[in-house]
Amino acid sequence: MDLALSQRTVFVSGSHRGTGLIIAERFLQEGARVIVHAPEPSMLSDLDPRFDLRVTGALWTDEGTDAVVEAVKTLSPTLDVLVNNYGTAAKGDWLDTTSDQWRDMVEHNVLSVSRLTQGLLPELKASSQARIINLGTIGSTRPNATMPHYYAAKGALANLTVGLAKALAGQDITVNLVSPGLIRTPEVEAAYLKIAQKRGWGETFEAAEASIAATFFDNPLGRIATREEVADLVVFLASARASFINGQNIAVDGGALGVV
Repeated sequence: MDLALSQRTVFVSGSHRGTGLIIAERFLQEGARVIVHAPEPSMLSDLDPRFDLRVTGALWTDEGTDAVVEAVKTLSPTLDVLVNNYGTAAKGDWLDTTSDQWRDMVEHNVLSVSRLTQGLLPELKASSQARIINLGTIGSTRPNATMPHYYAAKGALANLTVGLAKALAGQDITVNLVSPGLIRTPEVEAAYLKIAQKRGWGETFEAAEASIAATFFDNPLGRIATREEVADLVVFLASARASFINGQNIAVDGGALGVV
């Protein structure tokens, strides 16, 4: 299947590590021109040299986002795909989260997206195949009892996605939200493996995965999503084959019916 992404210019925020890096790699495999991003230059130092288009800046500030937008425009006069992958979570509960912590989650997960999107919309409008893909969480509609400031911010991001899709009506720009559940990142694997070993579920993640999923993220498939599975959906939504998918919040959760 030809995804028609060859030579398309893609910007992936927060692509120096984790799922964002896998998303950037997947686009590179499809022949796209990929602009990668990290908050600090040092965070890009170990990246594959094939990622030669690089920008840095703190997206949770006006100044940092402005610097990123200008750097992207310098690297490319047009932009075909904006992947708002950058975001961050924080621990907390309803009794101890402060107003500053709530504001911080909004800065990192909502305003980072709105500022970046506003800054790059002129370049996206110049594309014949423009896509905006935001990265959220299933907690945007099914929040846990803890981390209220994080889930509320991601809920706002879900709302932002739909509103933006409507605002761009008639301009051939699709806007979608990808909402994973638990993702098997190296950090998640290491943390849950420690728990699994203590509980006698197995000495490797593979051996313990079914028990980990059943206990911490119950779903019909009985496992945890890989970063590649999330990235593949993002790339598909950016492709020519997804031209009529718009304003959607797509869960990548193995069919989970509840929230842990």
